[in-house]
Amino acid sequence: MQISPPTGSIQTEVELPGSKSISNRLLMIRAISGLPIHFKNLSDSEDTILLAKALGQVQGKKSGTVNINHAGTDMRFLTAHLSIKEGEWVITGSERMKQRPISELVNALVALGADITYIEKQGFPPLKINGKKLHGGRIEIDGSISSQFISALMLVAPALGEELEIILKGNIVSLPYIKMTSELLKLFGVYVSFNGKRITVTPAPFSMLNDQFLVESDWSAASYWFNLVALTNNSEIELKYLDKVSLQADSILPEIYNKLGVRTEFVEKGVCLRSKQSTVEEFEYDFTNCPDIAQTIAVTCFGLGIKAHLTGLQTLKIKETDRIIALKTELEKLGASVEATENSLKIVSPVNYNINQPAILTYNDHRMAMSFAPLAIKFPQIKLQNPEVVDKSYPAFWDDLQQAGFSVD
Repeated sequence: MQISPPTGSIQTEVELPGSKSISNRLLMIRAISGLPIHFKNLSDSEDTILLAKALGQVQGKKSGTVNINHAGTDMRFLTAHLSIKEGEWVITGSERMKQRPISELVNALVALGADITYIEKQGFPPLKINGKKLHGGRIEIDGSISSQFISALMLVAPALGEELEIILKGNIVSLPYIKMTSELLKLFGVYVSFNGKRITVTPAPFSMLNDQFLVESDWSAASYWFNLVALTNNSEIELKYLDKVSLQADSILPEIYNKLGVRTEFVEKGVCLRSKQSTVEEFEYDFTNCPDIAQTIAVTCFGLGIKAHLTGLQTLKIKETDRIIALKTELEKLGASVEATENSLKIVSPVNYNINQPAILTYNDHRMAMSFAPLAIKFPQIKLQNPEVVDKSYPAFWDDLQQAGFSVD
């Protein structure tokens, strides 16, 4: 795909997709609770569609094979769900999914009585699961690998035979996502205690105040528009259905981008973004709690010519691709100097950008495509390979970009 920028300033409104993180948790709560919950603004992402399809596929059945392709959240949540659902199940995914470790979650479930076998490589999908009633009790899990392991355990905990106590070891990554799971469970009548590194979930019947749930728009999807406004002059973009008080970790964006050239105003139905002067020449940030926006901000800093030191990136290595290496490789194509470690990136923009850049690879990673797309402002007619990867989280992204005045060929 070739992308060219608008000829003038950008003035547009964007209806973002519903939060993928909230949507996926709500689908799990509905499946486990059996409550007739109806959703408004549910995410139309590939991950959410696949999860809904998988849950429908196993409903009322005693056996089956579920393929979740690249969807990491689906793999973690469904592994826990199928462990408590009576029957014989196989869960698999793409070749990349088979390289993403899952032993920490499997070991925790086995400690609760689950019967799970690795079909191919020890510690990795695909899995064979004999679903049955599990007990509660006290388990320990490493909090430094993936918050989704912890959320998966919390989501099935109300259906266990006794109270579940989860002790988190090590440094906890993506903590806000664990808190999101806790708060959503509480909304449906589940008692959850979360103190420091100890989570307790008490078995209890689910309940609901009403059968309609409005899903907030996705702050991760909003990040690409913050990026775009930061890289332009005199732009104004209104993003619909974002809340100032949010369960989403990426709602930190207004605070971060206030330094990177974006003024954010909360309005009646969302936020209004306006271009302003960047206030920093060097940018440092720890993304331990919000790793999903690290790629976007790395690209913003590069495009603005700001030196960047991004830390807390350890979970990026086990995402759709090794996002640390992918960022380093593609930014260096454009002329950046990048130093990478297991959990950090240092980025120095060049004096002269590489205008004759080759196509940007997306590595089957939706966030690579959408993070780099706004660089069309700096690199007119920039090219991206496999643009369809945006379907994973934001299927309408290219349509919205065209509505904002970009040429997408």
